[in-house]
Amino acid sequence: MAYQQTLYQVVEPIRINTLTRLNKKKAWKYGYDKEHDIVVISKTGQIGEIYEIQNLKIALPKAPAKVAKGTNKWVAEEYPRELKQIKSIFDWKEYPEEFKERWEDYINEEFERREKGHWFSNNGNSTYITGTHYMYLQWTKIDVGKPDFREANRLFFIFWEACKADSRSYGMCYLKNRRSGFSFMSSSETVNLATISSDSRFGILSKSGADAKKMFTDKVVPISVNYPFFFKPIQDGMDRPKTELAYRVPASKLTRKSIQSKDREILEGLDTTIDWKNTGDNSYDGEKLALLVHDEAGKWLKPDNILNNWRVTKTTLRLGSRITGKCMMGSTSNALDKGGNNFKKLYEDSNVTKRNRNGQTRSGLYSLFIPMEWNYEGYIDSFGLPVFDTPEQEVEGPLGEIIDTGVIEHWENEADGLKDDQDGLNEFYRQFPRTEQHAFRDETKNSIFNLVKIYEQIDYNEGIGYSNVINKGNFQWENGIKDTRVIFVPDSSGRFRVSWIPSINLQNRVIERNGIKMPGNEHLGAFGCDSYDISGTVDKRGSKGALHGLTKFSMDEAPSNTFFLEYIARPQTAEIFFEDVLMALIFYGMPILAENNKPRLLYYIKRRGYRGFSMNRPDKIYTRLSASEKEIGGIPNSGEDIKQAHAAAIESYIERHVGHLGDGNYGTVYFNRTLQDWSGFDINNRTKYDAAISSGLAIMACNRNLYKPTQEKTTKRLDFGFKKYNNSGAFSKIIE
Repeated sequence: MAYQQTLYQVVEPIRINTLTRLNKKKAWKYGYDKEHDIVVISKTGQIGEIYEIQNLKIALPKAPAKVAKGTNKWVAEEYPRELKQIKSIFDWKEYPEEFKERWEDYINEEFERREKGHWFSNNGNSTYITGTHYMYLQWTKIDVGKPDFREANRLFFIFWEACKADSRSYGMCYLKNRRSGFSFMSSSETVNLATISSDSRFGILSKSGADAKKMFTDKVVPISVNYPFFFKPIQDGMDRPKTELAYRVPASKLTRKSIQSKDREILEGLDTTIDWKNTGDNSYDGEKLALLVHDEAGKWLKPDNILNNWRVTKTTLRLGSRITGKCMMGSTSNALDKGGNNFKKLYEDSNVTKRNRNGQTRSGLYSLFIPMEWNYEGYIDSFGLPVFDTPEQEVEGPLGEIIDTGVIEHWENEADGLKDDQDGLNEFYRQFPRTEQHAFRDETKNSIFNLVKIYEQIDYNEGIGYSNVINKGNFQWENGIKDTRVIFVPDSSGRFRVSWIPSINLQNRVIERNGIKMPGNEHLGAFGCDSYDISGTVDKRGSKGALHGLTKFSMDEAPSNTFFLEYIARPQTAEIFFEDVLMALIFYGMPILAENNKPRLLYYIKRRGYRGFSMNRPDKIYTRLSASEKEIGGIPNSGEDIKQAHAAAIESYIERHVGHLGDGNYGTVYFNRTLQDWSGFDINNRTKYDAAISSGLAIMACNRNLYKPTQEKTTKRLDFGFKKYNNSGAFSKIIE
């Protein structure tokens, strides 16, 4: 099956007549357009195609009527020899006016491309690159000379331009694959911005001070040194500094002769610097930065913490509520306990679909992930386009080499060869991820559960397109009348994810006994729930409510031993959550085992007349239950015995029903959020693992016979009033 790319798509969120009218007036302004919810990166007043990259809609400039074909692919233009010999603006001033006029159009065009970007023909298509990308391709010196054009980098720079244009954004958080060129691209942007900015400071951080220094000396400084004279400002200090690159007027000694000289010029410098700092939580604290480059942000090791540092450095990029600087952050991810977990939190907090009332993401950054198949060395053709599938005919690479295998096939072959080395496989996934889940794979030795089987299941789910197996939606009362029938309403933004919906005859099976409503499908399965009591939290985050439905083995019309429902959400009020849970119980007709140390849900169920749906804790006989446990049911999920039993239940389920089960068969846990929660579960710090708590209780509920306590047998002598005699000797005697 041919590879289906999902990295970006061309969208049309604007009516064509509106687009035409505003283009005619050249009325589109660079920046965020709130009315149309797009970020305009065009600086011409007109827009053309609108790309949606990771849920961010970006309006490109309008394509020119005709693009010069030339070589029909990107080729960097040769720097004219006459200009190459000119080293600085001072040398330029010495040349005659006739010479300057001859090259004036060339220099002006370079400034125009730097500012507005550039169009060229690539494989027959009009292709736009931003000004920053143009500076990278045309004027940046990297370790192999000039960079190649790659479609992946074009999308990267388009996304970055949108981050710069959007006044709500602090920059980007880029989850990358190894050897994707981020260090050189960010170094190029640092020099590009620094050489057009006055009174500004540009900073560099990496996983260690030594790495930041190396990036500065081996990438930033050489790029600056090799700039053409017309882009190069006056520089102070050494040509190749080690700690600070300063674009300012060098200090000079004033003498009476120099002061009185008629030929003396007043020189102006930018007063802009680029430097680096040692890695630490408080690096750049109190500074004011125009750009902060965060290289290898996913590899900060304890005691350094990228989350703590970002909280500090974020303030260096703003003045009050106004964002005055940007951050260019990029990295592969270490194992979770080696800095990866903090970077993962930062990346997830940068999701552009989750914004506060100021329109900003939780971190302020915008997350971007480009799968490895877009930017893998050796599988990019001469036009800079990825060779996803194995071609029917040979394809030529940028250096004339032949590509006869697709990158997907190559990657799968590499992964198959590591199946017997799970830590090696996980490291390969982290370095060359095709999904975000690959990028944040953890080491198998860090989990109490079988990560091999968990990741096998995740890979299988992604391979079959698990989103097609899952239906999103919400439960509602039919006609809005409570305590009647519950119906499931599909909704792409719904809180519930379900993989099985029972047939009509199994839906809403509620049995009434002695005035108490009981579940009619108790033989089919049960629910587990990690509830919460408080609607709001101080930090507006808090734990989410989690509900999981699991089937048992049965001969009925239901899949066996299958998680069929996942709910991980925190609605605006706790009551909405309680009602969601209740409707799910009634729709499926199954009981629930919930934590009773957060009792509001269980009291809610009892008040509505559904106490029969709330299971009692299975590890105690009824007579040993406390008064509150008899009243509302549930289980306290805090005791050490319960914690161990809960973890053991998940462990047993994973071994039997998750991952590869033999003969090409796989488990049916299609909920990757739950699988990810299991992979990171910490039995000593369980509060953040809502899905693991909920799913574990569902497993215990479906296997409650395993936790049934054994009753102690007591032997008690009964006195029937009979006397015992000692018959030895001539006379019998009563034994006292």
